[in-house]
Order: sequence, then structure tokens, then C-alpha cells
Amino acid sequence: MKTKIWVGILAALVLISAGLSLWLLRPTQAVAVEIWSEGKLVQTLSLTQEQSLTVETESGKNTVTVSAGKVAVTEADCPDHYCMERGWCSGGAQIVCLPNRLVLRFVGQTHVDGVAG
Repeated sequence: MKTKIWVGILAALVLISAGLSLWLLRPTQAVAVEIWSEGKLVQTLSLTQEQSLTVETESGKNTVTVSAGKVAVTEADCPDHYCMERGWCSGGAQIVCLPNRLVLRFVGQTHVDGVAG
């Protein structure tokens, strides 16, 4: 009899944990993106307005484009182009171009980012 109670309690805990994990890891949509270059905030762009910005520094040149509520690095003169491979994003982890020292941080997300902890 006691075994059935413990199995029921364990099953309930597993279901609660799974539901909570799915809720915390659900996709989010940010309202804006901050553009940081060489450790300094360059500009904050709203994701509701279509626009494009070219950030040019001694490290390199990147073009950031906002369209349809998403943002992407559409042009970069870095050698690896990992920032461009990230594609169109509306939230989640930052978009980073290490060679050009460019970071795009999403603002206005409603939950804790899984990458940030």
C-alpha cells in the first residue's frame, strides 16, 4: 500500500516538473534589441518598426536589419560570418560578432533566458 502512494507522489512530481520546464522554456518575443559595439551601447531598435542600421568601427562593419518583428545581421565583413548564420531572431540568446566586437541583446522578454540562467 505504501509503495503505491510513493509511486503516485513520484509521478505527480515528474508531471509538475515537466509542465514547469515547458512553461519556463517557452519561446518568447522581445520588444526591442540593444546594439552594443566595443562595450558601448550604440542604439536601441524597436522590433515593431522595420529599419536598418550599419555599425562601423575600427574592428569592422556590420549591418543590422529589423523586419517583421525579427532582427538579423544581414551584412558583416568578419571572416567567419557566424553572426549572419544566426538568422532572423525575435528573442532568446544574444547575437554576437566576436571579430567585430558587436553584440545584439534582446530587451523586454518576459522570462529568464535559459542561456543567462
